[in-house]
Amino acid sequence: MKALFEKVFGSYSERELKRMDPLVKKIEALDSTFAAMSNETLRAKTIEYKARLAQGETLDDLLPEAFATVREAAWRVLGLKHYPVQLYGGIVLHQGRISEMKTGEGKTLMATLPVYLNALSDKGVHVVTVNDYLARRDCEWMGKVYEFLGMTTGVNVHGLSPAEKKAIYEADITYGTNNEFGFDYLRDNMVIQKDNMVQRDLNYVIVDEVDSILIDEARTPLIISGEGEKSTQLYALVDHFVRGLKNEIHYNVDEKANSVALTEEGVEIAEKHFSLENLSDPENMEISHHINQALKANNLMKRDKDYVVKDGEVIIVDDFTGRLMFGRRYSDGLHQAIEAKEGLDVRRESRTLATITFQNYFRMYQKIAGMTGTAKTEEEEFKAIYGMDVVEIPTNEPVVREDHADAIYKNEPGKYAAVVEEIIEHHATGQPVLVGTISIERSELISRMLQKKGVKHEVLNAKQHEREAEIVAQAGRKGAVTIATNMAGRGTDILLGGNPEFLAKRDLKAKGIDDEVLAAVTALTIPDDPEIQAVAREYERLHQQYKQETDTEHQAVIAAGGLHIIGTERHESRRIDNQLRGRAGRQGDPGSSRFFISLEDDLMRLFGGERMQGLVEKLGLEDDMAIEHGMLSRSIENAQKKVEGRNFGIRKHVLQYDDVMNKQREVIYNERRKVLDGEDMRDQILAMVETIIDSALELYTANSEYPEEWELEDLNRHLQAQFSLETFYDASDVESLTKHGLREEILQHCLAHYEVKEQEISAERLREIERILMLRVVDTKWMDHIDAMDQLKQGIGLRAIGQEDPVRAYQKEGFDMFQEMIRNIQEETVKVLFHLQKDAVVQRKAVVKVNPVPGSDGSVSGSGTVVNKEKVGRNDPCPCGSGKKYKKCCGV
Repeated sequence: MKALFEKVFGSYSERELKRMDPLVKKIEALDSTFAAMSNETLRAKTIEYKARLAQGETLDDLLPEAFATVREAAWRVLGLKHYPVQLYGGIVLHQGRISEMKTGEGKTLMATLPVYLNALSDKGVHVVTVNDYLARRDCEWMGKVYEFLGMTTGVNVHGLSPAEKKAIYEADITYGTNNEFGFDYLRDNMVIQKDNMVQRDLNYVIVDEVDSILIDEARTPLIISGEGEKSTQLYALVDHFVRGLKNEIHYNVDEKANSVALTEEGVEIAEKHFSLENLSDPENMEISHHINQALKANNLMKRDKDYVVKDGEVIIVDDFTGRLMFGRRYSDGLHQAIEAKEGLDVRRESRTLATITFQNYFRMYQKIAGMTGTAKTEEEEFKAIYGMDVVEIPTNEPVVREDHADAIYKNEPGKYAAVVEEIIEHHATGQPVLVGTISIERSELISRMLQKKGVKHEVLNAKQHEREAEIVAQAGRKGAVTIATNMAGRGTDILLGGNPEFLAKRDLKAKGIDDEVLAAVTALTIPDDPEIQAVAREYERLHQQYKQETDTEHQAVIAAGGLHIIGTERHESRRIDNQLRGRAGRQGDPGSSRFFISLEDDLMRLFGGERMQGLVEKLGLEDDMAIEHGMLSRSIENAQKKVEGRNFGIRKHVLQYDDVMNKQREVIYNERRKVLDGEDMRDQILAMVETIIDSALELYTANSEYPEEWELEDLNRHLQAQFSLETFYDASDVESLTKHGLREEILQHCLAHYEVKEQEISAERLREIERILMLRVVDTKWMDHIDAMDQLKQGIGLRAIGQEDPVRAYQKEGFDMFQEMIRNIQEETVKVLFHLQKDAVVQRKAVVKVNPVPGSDGSVSGSGTVVNKEKVGRNDPCPCGSGKKYKKCCGV
């Protein structure tokens, strides 16, 4: 039915493109008008558009003229004019969708259209690439167009200072990798001074190789780790101290409020024991907190009732069901206090300082768009998670590549022998060959086989991005043989006959010319420096020389049939296969492709391998004989669809967990932002006071309407510990009290006490102390909460055994833990403020030590900013880059 509908009305993409026809015609109609403008007039258009935006016009109103402006600027600066298909693609990107454009169709140039248009709003545009090399290259290349039009660009790479990063983010257009943008967001939400934040509000982003970044890489969250100032030894020291204290002399236990508080005598002993002047001072907040948690662990938490000790671990017992809650940890340091009480190893607290998934980071942008050659197969996932649909952009020239049916062999030796024969056969005709493998191991196997046959070739399997680009650029030379592990996101076109620009730069590098000078000689305006001018002349000479050579080779390669693609195995995802295949047949060039498969390949073993094995046995096929049939290729594609669906389900499931954490993260980061912005916290502090009073009244007066039945002594003791006050109400007239009256009387006492403190310290200083303490308490509690939520997630899967939905359980318990954290933040902040001494020294300082920023690849020694490598699934590709499944590589 769907096929019939599309036959009559066209595919979804065709219908969407048809809607854009009038807009594209309008842009093309402006071509002659803008071509007649002087450079100065064309540049002035940027100022004009910004003024029109300020007067109420929208970006959509400006689109035809803005696109025409960029089109003309690119022609003058780069000698490139956007094809009509690139105009369609640019409109799709501006609309916040995914533009699927085949390899070699000019995605980098296409992106300049929506980038320029959206940068007119002065809110910043981010362009995300898969590695630093491409970020620098695209910024340097397309930056010439933006510079011509009066816009600024920057490249966000690792290792820059906050001041340098801030300047880069202030640029109209910022290029960088997904890791670096994500880490900057996390670091911004850990700073203690607003001036140290580098990012602006997240406005508009274009993600290059969107399927690679938002799907393949999105399974691994970004994590910043570091050492908290807390030491695990402190728990043991404090536990030893509290064991020497006596109940009702040194501390009072309030089982109803589930709290323990030191008496005045207990405070004096603590100050003497830990050599402190005043336990209530903000700088002693950590020791005070540890003492409270140790008292709680020793007096309120009962072994084999609240928790059990099993295999050296403290495991919580569910209050309601009596079940063991594997993976769940008490938050706020209580779990560590119990571990110290039981004489177990105390786990280090707050190793994870901040974390976010790529899905949730990119969903924070006001508008997100993406471009790639292969996204249609994952459209369901893009729609479900990011709200982006995929529009297929037709090629500028018809695709004439010949895609042969898969060749299926009985076993791997037969398959690889056939692959090598195919390489030799095409190499002999002068046809360039690109061989795609799924692992380094397979690349090296084919390389050894070719060496024995005396076939010269290049192997590309390491993440050396600049060397990578050079190899890929020359993979289209006559007779070239290139073996590559993964062709996604290489960002460099394979030009038939070779790339003269890379050849000229290679020769200059061999003469000792560095990258900065090479960038200068290809810039929009070459500096007056005589040395750079001389290099520019030499570059031009070499470029012309190599261009003649590559133009001649180009014709020879076309005559030989263009680039031939060989796939040595089908990937679990059709998208990866299509990326490899798409390297041939660019811009109407001829080309061909064939995949070689054996029944021993993982995909074949898992999906239909036995049935096909039986068929092969019946046919009596030899090792070196192949089956080629379109029906078999289709059955393999169906198997790939099943795997893709399963993988999507897994990623969606993981995201359901992270969405819980993301909502909590937004709340905390918004509160932090208010503090950093210097907002007055007084009303918020007083609201906390009211909440604490209401909770206490609910606890101690809930069972009765009559004052004589209220637990007023316990209430008074509880409030004294919290607010450092002697009396809260008139004890001589208890009988006439009402709940409302009691609340108001307590509240007035607290407010009066706080006003006295404000006069002693000064309102201005107290407002800053409120902000400092809020920041410190929030950061401490939040990092502990991250750990507790992570532990909960690790063990929550076991709930399925008890017929409980793990995701629902995680949502419910995560919410309860978050509410508990908020309550702890309120109580601790208010307690410290009410106990604050007039001469207390309170300064801003980070609660954790974050190590220097490492590379954006996430590698770092010790703790610091890391990509979490521990949560790799058994069947996921191994993070080491071997191409094997994790369970067959580092996960063994």
